[in-house]
Amino acid sequence: MADGRAQAAAAAGTQHAQPREEEIVRARYPGRWISAALVLFVLALLVRSLITNPGYEWGVVWQYLTFPTVLSGLGWTLGLTVAAMAIGIALGIVAALMRQSENPVLSQTAAAYIWMFRGAPLLVQLIFWYNLAALYPTIEIGLPGLPPLVSWSTNDLITPLVAALLGLGLNEGAYMAEIVRGGLMSVDPGQREAASSLGMSPGHTLRRIILPQALRVIVPPTGNEVIGMLKSTSLVSILAISDLLYSVQGIYGRTFQTIPLLIVASIWYLAVSSILSAFQRILEKRYGRGHTHG
Repeated sequence: MADGRAQAAAAAGTQHAQPREEEIVRARYPGRWISAALVLFVLALLVRSLITNPGYEWGVVWQYLTFPTVLSGLGWTLGLTVAAMAIGIALGIVAALMRQSENPVLSQTAAAYIWMFRGAPLLVQLIFWYNLAALYPTIEIGLPGLPPLVSWSTNDLITPLVAALLGLGLNEGAYMAEIVRGGLMSVDPGQREAASSLGMSPGHTLRRIILPQALRVIVPPTGNEVIGMLKSTSLVSILAISDLLYSVQGIYGRTFQTIPLLIVASIWYLAVSSILSAFQRILEKRYGRGHTHG
């Protein structure tokens, strides 16, 4: 009996000796609350300014948001974006393939093209193409030393629209060349070797094996380039092309309502950019299927 009581007392002492489970105390981050309060305070000031400042002239903004001239300018902006990106993507693919060629002439020619058109500002390129007649009054096609077979006046051939497409397309082609080249280089070289061992031609290998895998890397930056091109088209207003910016400039040049008309242009640019961003996310999900990040 004595031994039993001793063992019970020892067990009770052991239970009292065990430490109690400590309560979990959440970490406090006062910096987060302070920064959030500051951001909300600044946003509140901004919203108050947008509502109370009469200089924004929101009535004028809503009046001209769907004005026919503005919508026509938006159409020109979208058309220029699509056409310039089509030119840029086509040139980019060709330049990227030339850059990867083992022929040094092709490779260095593509490298020079990329260096030149990425290095010069887009605005300078647009002005250069618009004034090409000062350098070449006529554009001729023929054999050296013989009368030209065909001849055009440069001023007649290089219209403001052609100058805009040349400037935007050639500039975009240089950027797309590096994007496409990066996508092609992301594919394991063993894929090309395996396709060659199966008797597939280089062109067939590129279309069926390399490009489908490279698109996962090419699509995201290409989406960014499309959005960037949408905004870059505003530079063609210096060529007197009736894009969105030029259209609102024409209106506020008559009405002197500069700020509300610029807000109209900004709203349309933001709306189209948001739509393009949504499409970009859809394409990224599609081409990213089956890929896991390490």
